[in-house]
Amino acid sequence: MNNNGRPISVTIVAWLYIAVGVIGFIGHLIEFMRRHDIYVDTIEVEAVELVAIVSGIFLLRGRNWARRLAIAWIVFHVVVSAFDALPKLLAHAVFGILIAWALFHRRASEYFVRRAPTAVQ
Repeated sequence: MNNNGRPISVTIVAWLYIAVGVIGFIGHLIEFMRRHDIYVDTIEVEAVELVAIVSGIFLLRGRNWARRLAIAWIVFHVVVSAFDALPKLLAHAVFGILIAWALFHRRASEYFVRRAPTAVQ
């Protein structure tokens, strides 16, 4: 754990999501600009990258909903890769399992519960 009580596994996953989101966003944007075409799928692809960035940022802030968003993001990739090559599907599935463990093991769950905002009465 680091000095704010965040398990290192959460920190690693959060920064990976931020990095993958930023790199993917910039990479896809450059690709779309080279082709000089922007279609609906362009916006959808960039939105998926933004979801990764948002998820990573809020994982660092200890928001419980960001764990579910991170899992939804990797599950989306597993489903999409099911229509692609088997090695891609297996890689996404393994990453999904590792991410789920990193975000939902006991210490990670305790961290997110402690960081949950309390209701104002």
